[in-house]
Amino acid sequence: MILIQDTDQFSHLQQSCVATIGKFDGVHLGHQLILDQLKRKAEQYEQPSLVILIEPHPEEFFAPTPDSCPARITGLREKLELLESFDIDFVLQLTFDQALSELSAEKYIQQILVDGLGVKCFIVGHDFRFGHKRQGDFALLQARGAEYGFEVVETAAYEYKGQRISSTVIREHLENADFALVEQLLGRPYSIKGEVVRGQQLGTDLGFPTCNINPQRRKIPLHGVYASEVRLVDRFRPAAVNIGYRPTITEQGDALLEAHILDFDEVLYGKTIEVIFRAKLRDEIKFASLDALKQQIGADVEQVRKMFADSKRRK
Repeated sequence: MILIQDTDQFSHLQQSCVATIGKFDGVHLGHQLILDQLKRKAEQYEQPSLVILIEPHPEEFFAPTPDSCPARITGLREKLELLESFDIDFVLQLTFDQALSELSAEKYIQQILVDGLGVKCFIVGHDFRFGHKRQGDFALLQARGAEYGFEVVETAAYEYKGQRISSTVIREHLENADFALVEQLLGRPYSIKGEVVRGQQLGTDLGFPTCNINPQRRKIPLHGVYASEVRLVDRFRPAAVNIGYRPTITEQGDALLEAHILDFDEVLYGKTIEVIFRAKLRDEIKFASLDALKQQIGADVEQVRKMFADSKRRK
């Protein structure tokens, strides 16, 4: 898969393509159905497949504060890895900024789809809106497609038990810590990947060293303490994971994921790990003292140990 940042890069490599567009947050089963549709159309037209990935999400761009935009299910790097796993030929990372937000719908079609990408077939949701003040819609795309010679196809919809799968629905289930259902909707367990970075070493001082990850998103979809598994290449280890803002330690700051891997003492700084969430233990709360926090972490770790031991016995 080739990642490009603008249409000029694409025009140096290809003259045309079959494309779809979206935020693809979560790359869930609904998205995967669209990707399959994209690849089939690309084969039909004998053209490369291309995903126009909108970054940042428009809701993030316009949001005055992090709390006023939807939480991200997947970070950008995770999204790109998932798209690559579905054998997409190109991803155009379309930067949503002030200039793009003010681009008229007509110029959007002309400059990006026609002149920039030479789109032969454009796969898009019937409710897709684009251009300045969201004035462009499916009907306009069809009209201009007939004029410029590209087909406009409505995206396929994936339903689970009568409900259309969407990123919004998955966020709601994540908030409720229904990880079994989320796994069914994603087609994989829910996880967060990231590079282990150095923290304040507070976990080590308390007797529970942690692997710290920056979740790399403006708003996180999970808050609290979770029973998880940490994937280290081909090994899976149980872990007690806190994701949030550490109210006992600081009054403000960026979100942080802290994973205490049970019975583990390897140094992982600079390495990428994957944290797979299995069950929620409790909400993140502010403790009166570090001793109270240490006592609670000890209880959390024992609960995780028991959960995984019970699960192993059931198998």
